[in-house]
Amino acid sequence: MDDIIGNTQNTVAPSDQSKKKRPRRVVRPKPKSTQVEKSDDIEDINFTKDETLEIRASLLKWYDENQRDLPWRRISSKGEDEEDNEDTEESEKRAYAVWVSEVMLQQTRVQTVIDYFNKWMTKWPTLSHLAQASLEEVNEMWAGLGYYRRARFLLEGAKMIVEEGGGFPKAVPALRKVKGIGEYTAGAIASIAFKEVVPVVDGNVVRVIARLKAVSTNPKEAVAVKNTWKLAGQLVDLCRPGDFNQALMELGATVCTPSSPSCNECPISTKCHALLLSRCHDSVQVTDYPMKIVKAKQRSDFAAVTVVEVLEGPRMKDEAHPNSKFILVKRADKGLLAGLWEFPSVLLDGEADSVTRRDAIDHYLKSAFDLDPTKSCDIISREDVGEYVHVFTHIRLKMYVEWMVLHVKGFKKLWNKKQGEDDINWKFVDRQTLSCMGLTSGVRKVYGMIENYKQRTSSSLPARARSRKGSGKSKNWK
Repeated sequence: MDDIIGNTQNTVAPSDQSKKKRPRRVVRPKPKSTQVEKSDDIEDINFTKDETLEIRASLLKWYDENQRDLPWRRISSKGEDEEDNEDTEESEKRAYAVWVSEVMLQQTRVQTVIDYFNKWMTKWPTLSHLAQASLEEVNEMWAGLGYYRRARFLLEGAKMIVEEGGGFPKAVPALRKVKGIGEYTAGAIASIAFKEVVPVVDGNVVRVIARLKAVSTNPKEAVAVKNTWKLAGQLVDLCRPGDFNQALMELGATVCTPSSPSCNECPISTKCHALLLSRCHDSVQVTDYPMKIVKAKQRSDFAAVTVVEVLEGPRMKDEAHPNSKFILVKRADKGLLAGLWEFPSVLLDGEADSVTRRDAIDHYLKSAFDLDPTKSCDIISREDVGEYVHVFTHIRLKMYVEWMVLHVKGFKKLWNKKQGEDDINWKFVDRQTLSCMGLTSGVRKVYGMIENYKQRTSSSLPARARSRKGSGKSKNWK
């Protein structure tokens, strides 16, 4: 029975034998694709150990050979053997130089900063010197750099460090407690001046990292910001953190630029996913990274600005006034251009005609300076000079500029009273003082418009006609 069962199991039916056997299908593996996917979830992105080591070595080698010769780097550079023997004074001078340079470089081109930095360090070579300065002196030195709050924070921070007497903070947590020092500046000072192994992330670093990892998320989002700092922290060289951070920023500033990156010159291009994507897909460009952010629309403001020139005695309209004084007003201690001096001005509701503007200025002059044409002063001249648009980061300010020459009755009494006040929110200044003050570029532009207007009107009339034109004076503000 067992044999029968066994034979039955191994017997092939005749109908099956008649069928032809089909050849076995062989499935060959597809070649691997070279496609690189975009990195949408930045939280899952990291640099591998091999990537990190190669990027560090390549970038530092490139930096040693190509770094720009900048004055703050001469002060902040030091050899490894010098660290132990360096005294506290030199260490703090280096940290101070890094601080000043990094604050100046925020939102400002390197070539513009160089002259300002050299002049600043000549006037205030150490933190202690700066702590003794006044805000007006600092603003005067800063004039033309813009974003004046940076200068005020530098001064306040210097005073705070000196008053606490503990020396220049070295670690990021301690640096963050200083007025005006944020995460970026703290990282720069700690790594460059004190060799702390911490990252530094500015716009250049954001761009380089976004391209290295082909990060397509919005770089301004909180999660993206946090993880960009994480990635930058992974890359920082353990032995030369300051040099590495500067190298990464230098790469973004000179090679991996926003609109025209020089990928062929990049020392870490072999690690750049954005470059690889651009070579695999015609629709992808390296400049697609990081994502372009639509800037907020600028607010449009309008102001009437009057350059008020006050005479000690009545003069002809077109006659030179060597003893005249100008009124300057100090802005509020908070807000835009805090604590800076400017000519009298009034914000308007919008575009305004000459009558509306003069009404607004007249009211302001009377309430702020007690200058009443019907009682205390006469108008020698009042001219509309032109318009000037000054652009801030978020504001487009259109200024209607006029020039007014006044004779003020009892001027000497008003002058002496004003000079004796301790809390000054406005003052008289002569021409020489005005030309030497640390005024903003907008205020200087307005004064330049007045000077140009004087020259044009003076040269366009014959001497006899100028005399006749200036022979009368108006007692009407309009």
